[in-house]
Amino acid sequence: MKKIGIHKLYRKNAEEAEKKLFGASGNRRGFLKKSAVVAMGSVLGAPVVFGKNYPSGMIPAALANSSEPFNLPGKDPGLVVLNDRPINAETPPHLLNDNITPGDKLFVRNNGIPPELEEINVDQWTLTIEGESAAQKKTYTLAELKSKFKHHTYQITLECGGNGRSEYNPPATGNQWTTGAIGCPEWTGVRLKDVLEDVGIKDDAVYIGYYGNDSHISGQPDKVVISRGVPMEKALKNESLIAWAMNGEDIPYLNGHPLRLLFGGWPASCSGKWLSRIVIRNKVHDGPKMTGKSYRVPCKPVAPGTEVADEDMCIIEAMPVKSLITYPKTGAIITLGEKLPIKGHAWAGDTSIQKVEYSIDFGATWNSCNLKAPVNMNAWQHFDASVSFPEKGYYEVWARATDAEDVSQPMVVPGWNPRGYLNNACHRIAIKVQ
Repeated sequence: MKKIGIHKLYRKNAEEAEKKLFGASGNRRGFLKKSAVVAMGSVLGAPVVFGKNYPSGMIPAALANSSEPFNLPGKDPGLVVLNDRPINAETPPHLLNDNITPGDKLFVRNNGIPPELEEINVDQWTLTIEGESAAQKKTYTLAELKSKFKHHTYQITLECGGNGRSEYNPPATGNQWTTGAIGCPEWTGVRLKDVLEDVGIKDDAVYIGYYGNDSHISGQPDKVVISRGVPMEKALKNESLIAWAMNGEDIPYLNGHPLRLLFGGWPASCSGKWLSRIVIRNKVHDGPKMTGKSYRVPCKPVAPGTEVADEDMCIIEAMPVKSLITYPKTGAIITLGEKLPIKGHAWAGDTSIQKVEYSIDFGATWNSCNLKAPVNMNAWQHFDASVSFPEKGYYEVWARATDAEDVSQPMVVPGWNPRGYLNNACHRIAIKVQ
């Protein structure tokens, strides 16, 4: 079976699929139409019985359980799909070598089903600000946001709180991300604080929460998918954005087009997609996936496999120091005497990186990498080095970053937690010298 993209599964013509999936008047769920069900059947080799009932957003099980690769619309075919409903896909390290992450290489972490593209009318899209601690309720069109407030552009690192979950033992529930739920595109929008101040912030404000226009996978129309938020201190940072563009173009559909929040350095779940409403709260926001164990870790270390009561779980805020080797791809083979150039990125929540080191002897000794300063707050930093090897054989190149507060990455997986968050163990790649 040849490699087939999802967009080709649901449309006879791939170009038409791209237009349908990403055009202003497109229909993301168009594959449910009769013609598309027929096309899907032709790919599967048999008619799709009960095709009229086929759920939106799903990949046929015959392909979802196949070892054959398939494409996500608008994404590099090298992304690894971890879940099809909702869609979640990570980016292998070697595809993250760009200083600024291209839109087609940014990971996808969806909690629900995106709004149908035919429902996304940019000219009519609105954002409402309200809540107990809002001085007034105010609604802005996207055009008003663009015309009323100053535009700002920042490179902002976005990382799923569960990035690295696959390494925890005993296994934690959730998508088994390895290293690829990370990216640092360039985002353009308006500062959240400018909009909040235009509405008016009461003195008792402590938190903001967001709501998006994605729908729950259960199909229940009134059930909120996810509604998280951040403390006012984070909301009022200069780099906290209401964004409509990525890398100078519309935000990719699967990443929140036409409007989303950006809180760099914190779990990406805080950065709500398909943004339609923000609430200014006089208490810690209590929307779906803000309570219980969601995006929380034990307030005190626990033994692996321990049951932890909800009241003993603390909300994740800034992400830990971390690094990623993006060149070369693991498994590279070189000749003895050659030097191996390595490249990568490092980041650390709301602080910066002071140094990155590499090791070829499993952490016994470390050597310094060249490190560039961040372009702005919450942007990742780039490192490189030239590595020599003493003899033929198998090696691992490990990378270790240390942040401005002198906190370094652990060499092994850090403290276990029930949901498998915050794994910032050193990244490593395999090298053979012959």
